[in-house]
Amino acid sequence: MQPNLGFGHFLAQADGVGHFLLVVLALMSIATWYLIVSKAWSNWAMRRQAREFMRHFWEAPDMQSVSNFLKQHGVRDPFSHVTHHGLRAAEQHRDRGGKRMVESGSADDFLTRALRRAIEQDTARLEYGHTVLASVASSAPFIGLFGTVWGIYHALLAIGMSGQGTLDKVAGPVGEALIMTALGLAVAIPAVLAYNAFTRANRLLLTELDGFAHDLYAFMSTGNRNEAPARKSGPIVLRPVGEAA
Repeated sequence: MQPNLGFGHFLAQADGVGHFLLVVLALMSIATWYLIVSKAWSNWAMRRQAREFMRHFWEAPDMQSVSNFLKQHGVRDPFSHVTHHGLRAAEQHRDRGGKRMVESGSADDFLTRALRRAIEQDTARLEYGHTVLASVASSAPFIGLFGTVWGIYHALLAIGMSGQGTLDKVAGPVGEALIMTALGLAVAIPAVLAYNAFTRANRLLLTELDGFAHDLYAFMSTGNRNEAPARKSGPIVLRPVGEAA
């Protein structure tokens, strides 16, 4: 009598290698969905806080008001983080007088380095988890494929030993082995979509942050807001006021 085939029967017939591969795929899936949920929530909260800070920044009468806002609410998003670094750089260079190597150069040079360093830190923070998502997306299908090949190999050995090589005897075990390929794709597809979505969102955010850093640099250097803020898509290259672009 033909046994009931399916995922339960496949688990019962799988050996240690098959069970190990299933555990690896399960861990990959858990890590993927944890990053999807946690990063989606943190990005939503960060953008909401960034909108609040930017609204206060451009409505503030001076930088002292912005500094008081940061002291009251703290640094909660990349835009406030860049502003915090800029304010600290100006204060540090004014108080220390450039006595240390890190404070060498003019105030504009010191501010430039501080803003660039803040953007680099925000970039690294925004890319948290991307390596895991990319690794899962690229390796999960091959892990599933390996499990399928391993399952088919053992299924064919069992069929050969039984001496019953008809199609109805082969199709069931081989179809069960293909479950591993399906599981590998089920783990990889969400990781691919999440990686692409988060990468695009980060690219747009970093473009806005780069433009804001130019506005902040010009405002802190001259004491006036840019009349027409520039939005550049390339890496930030801040120049002292008066130098040709």
